[in-house]
Amino acid sequence: VQLQASGGGLVQAGGSLRLSCAASGRTFRSYVMAWFRQAPGKEREFVAAISWSGGTTYYAESVKGRFTISRDNAKNTVYLQMNSLKLEDTAVYYCAASQTWAIAVITTIDGMNYWGKGTQVTVSS
Repeated sequence: VQLQASGGGLVQAGGSLRLSCAASGRTFRSYVMAWFRQAPGKEREFVAAISWSGGTTYYAESVKGRFTISRDNAKNTVYLQMNSLKLEDTAVYYCAASQTWAIAVITTIDGMNYWGKGTQVTVSS
């Protein structure tokens, strides 16, 4: 599956952005989808994940209550709604796909089978 993230940009602290990740192929619903991010000089980290049907989600503590992951299997797209953005949310955001739903797997880089190119999110003061 090929993934393409979009929707990044420059936003003031406290603002909102919605990222989208479009997937190619007819097997989108077979994958657990996740968002990761990588800030300058830091390692890539897990942000959020959503199960095949969208019925189950999981978030990093740093974004819980502010970010919402969702998916539309009819459109082969996963979204990340980001509210109350903070300076520390500045990063390149990547979408990824995994065939496994296990917290220990989907929260790690090695647990993902496919990656999209990232989209830059910059939060300014």
